[in-house]
Amino acid sequence: MLDEKLFKFEDLENRFTVLKNHMGLEDKKNRLKQIEEIVAKEDFWKDLEKGKNILMERTALIKFFEEWNNFEKTYDEVKTALELLKQENDETIEKELNINFKKFEKLLKEMEIKRLFTEPDDISSAIVSINAGAGGTEAQDWAEMLLRMYLRWAEKMGYKTQIVDILAGDEAGIKNVTFTVDGTYAYGYLKAEQGIHRLIRISPFDASGRRHTSFASVSVIPQVEDNIEIEIREEDIRVDTYRASGCGGQKVNKTDSAVRITHLPTGIVVQCQNERSQHKNREMAIKLLKARLYELEMQKREEEKQKNYEQKKEIAWGSQIRTYVLHPYKQVKDHRTQYEVGNAEAVLDGEINDFIEKFLLKQSA
Repeated sequence: MLDEKLFKFEDLENRFTVLKNHMGLEDKKNRLKQIEEIVAKEDFWKDLEKGKNILMERTALIKFFEEWNNFEKTYDEVKTALELLKQENDETIEKELNINFKKFEKLLKEMEIKRLFTEPDDISSAIVSINAGAGGTEAQDWAEMLLRMYLRWAEKMGYKTQIVDILAGDEAGIKNVTFTVDGTYAYGYLKAEQGIHRLIRISPFDASGRRHTSFASVSVIPQVEDNIEIEIREEDIRVDTYRASGCGGQKVNKTDSAVRITHLPTGIVVQCQNERSQHKNREMAIKLLKARLYELEMQKREEEKQKNYEQKKEIAWGSQIRTYVLHPYKQVKDHRTQYEVGNAEAVLDGEINDFIEKFLLKQSA
């Protein structure tokens, strides 16, 4: 057992060394020191609106070093325990080793993924939209299954979620939903989920028990900070109010306070019905609009993002990024990376990090 652990640790240690050499730790330390000097200046606090980006970067770096220090501490504990067990077989040390070994493996994998977050927006929170494809109740039920998958994933990652707009299906499920995922690197992870998702199963809505194929699209954009300048002129928007409606036990307001905003120059439409007051729903809708306009502007400015945008449009018109098969066998396969797993239930319960990691690795290759 010890020899097996030593052999496995050798591989993990090599990965740890490679990761440490590529994380830019010194650059991050110097940047944090520079930020602390900026924040320490008295005039910095006179205009907090301009300083929001600095404070956000500072928070992210502090959190990174907290996580990294915990990671290094776990590595040291595993290495020390292995050395002690070479000299003496102690059950207590072996028990602690097993706990820390699993923890070290998990933290190593998480850090390897975070190393792939190189885009400025990766650190942001995310706005996710799911739309049921053609197929009526089948597709609408599939859209709700995807919503549950992402909410479960976010819960496991420690992210906070909020449904801001939802439209119930005719008989079951949902036609579309928009929700926010708040937390560091939420967009970095979830951008891997953008595209068409296909489900193959025996339909619970078909009395004949036939196999059905359903589609739903997932769109992900970064949340835009308030201090990013996106001009929205009053004459460029049309604001409509309507009565909100929830489904499946969702606590959505039932008064005429839901807000829909149409941006006339671009045709972008956003809406929010989660809050009880029309004013708060309008605020959230404006935030969603700013995020969509920001994404559009970034796509225009950067050639690489323009290419990505064209790929996203192509995906939205037909080619799926992932297929979830529940019958006649169980399998989830990502068509971009060819990665597949047999435990479809676990994936639908939010275990999607392996798919995300494989996608990010391919993108960075």
